[in-house]
Amino acid sequence: MKSESSQQHQKESSKDITCGIITLSDSRKSKKADLSGQYMAEELESRYTLKSRDLIPDEKDELVNSIENMILEDIDVILTTGGTGLDPRDITVETVESLFEKKLDGFGEMFRAKSYEEIGAAALLSRATAGIYKKTVIFSMPGSPNAVKTALGIIIDELPHFVHHVKK
Repeated sequence: MKSESSQQHQKESSKDITCGIITLSDSRKSKKADLSGQYMAEELESRYTLKSRDLIPDEKDELVNSIENMILEDIDVILTTGGTGLDPRDITVETVESLFEKKLDGFGEMFRAKSYEEIGAAALLSRATAGIYKKTVIFSMPGSPNAVKTALGIIIDELPHFVHHVKK
């Protein structure tokens, strides 16, 4: 079901991309306890280069600093997990969207559609988002391991294609 141009872009896309993971959590204090971040790390390392992994509290300044540091490290794709809910401390979506130069609405839409198939109307609570900031692709997803598996299932094969377009 892929278009010819999409297939051509994928052929032209380098699989040699670098990734960074940021987990936002006030309750998880170690990377060992971060099951979502660990799953993401394993999946990314099987295909790409995982260059950085941070575990930070739900704090706007810490999230922005972590993103800026990863961009300085020439990371192509940043994936965040956690902090996307409705609690007052959930600041991921508002923070990253304030940085975006371009928003990739399709990611959130597809994530919620797929989540609806898996968990029903509770998918409406999901605030997954994605966009471009300083020629870096950023995907933000909920913190549950199942949500991370769903999100990665949507995007992992297309990461080189995203980077190809963003780095032009």
